[in-house]
Amino acid sequence: MENLDLAELYKQPPPNFGHDMLKHFAFDPGYINLNNGSYGATPRPVLAAVNALSLQAEANPDHFHRLGFQPLLIDVRRRLAQLIGVDVDEVVLVANASIGLNIVLRNFEWEKGDTIIAFNTTYGSINKTVKNIGDVPPHPTIEQFVVQFPTTHKEIIASFKEFLAAHPNQEGKKTVVVIDSIVSNPGVLLPWKELVAICKGLGAWSVIDAAHSIGQETDLNLSAAQPDFWVSNCHKWLSAKRAAAVLYVPKRNQSIVKTSLPTSHAYISPADRKEPNFVIQYEWNGTIDYTSYLSVAPALDFRNWLGGEHKINAYCHDLALKGGKRLAEILGTRVMDPDGELTLNMANVELPFPGHILPTEEIDLKFKTKLLETHKAYSAHFYHNNRWWTRCSAQVWSELEDFEKIGKIWLAVCNEVLEELGLDKT
Repeated sequence: MENLDLAELYKQPPPNFGHDMLKHFAFDPGYINLNNGSYGATPRPVLAAVNALSLQAEANPDHFHRLGFQPLLIDVRRRLAQLIGVDVDEVVLVANASIGLNIVLRNFEWEKGDTIIAFNTTYGSINKTVKNIGDVPPHPTIEQFVVQFPTTHKEIIASFKEFLAAHPNQEGKKTVVVIDSIVSNPGVLLPWKELVAICKGLGAWSVIDAAHSIGQETDLNLSAAQPDFWVSNCHKWLSAKRAAAVLYVPKRNQSIVKTSLPTSHAYISPADRKEPNFVIQYEWNGTIDYTSYLSVAPALDFRNWLGGEHKINAYCHDLALKGGKRLAEILGTRVMDPDGELTLNMANVELPFPGHILPTEEIDLKFKTKLLETHKAYSAHFYHNNRWWTRCSAQVWSELEDFEKIGKIWLAVCNEVLEELGLDKT
């Protein structure tokens, strides 16, 4: 891997999207990966760049950690800021979206009478973060906005506006709303920019869990959208090495995020600050492997070689729509979003598994074991709105054939699990 000549590689024309791309990834032969949305996949050229960085760090750890990595980290922040349309001093790198959201939510100075609003579809650990904050003094109120799919953006916007109006701020208190840009399960695009505008109009703070956004949403311009806080994983759809995420805190809100987690040696008490103290806290707050953060730069180089964000996402989006439809035909079910309004690069298709059977750890383990160990394939599965679904991620290495194969696998797996549970499809 360390002998891969990236300069020479990038002089060559890129391969066609589809199975020709597999040689640039390190998958086991025969593995059908339709679950990029969970963990991402690091291309071989990015792994080669990371390996070179690791060797550089080990050659002189003191130089690398005290002097060498900072210019590289600043360059990554610069490139990410340009990609999402903000100032370089408004973005920092953190390990993942959950950590970034914890940094934001745990930096608010909560008071009795404050309200935190999450969705029923908010990512599990973030829902638990919100619950934990409500469990400890001063016990801010926790509310939940419920959205059930299938639905439309118009219906979500109308319901959200009504919900927020029905939960106004108490005098002198604050409301903080956690909003997914793209829900994890189901893998659907929310009208998050419109929801941010509603929050702003009603005096609520917007905290955007954009774990799936960067590398999947093109033409991001956060300066125009104006979320109060926004965090996105770079290792899911942007092809960086896991784990790396970008946390955006606009300058107007940096006084809210007083400390990194863990607190950095660069922390200064707000009363003693004579200059901004946000970015410097994330340059060093403990020894970690910085190569994942620095892998964002070679990941962007790789994606530029392939043709850039629009070309990549045009292929993946088209395949998600076609693949979801074909999978539904094979399963004899339906896609969650037949009009494609809520679909980017992940298709949600109902599984032929009875909805009255509720999720259990046993069923979850059976699904995962049969898919991964027996069939060497995976697409995410989840239970929503009294139905079982699978979420299939379309990527540059995927083809329609992969959706057809996973459909036949899911048919077999569903039948096998029902039989093992002593149940039938009725």
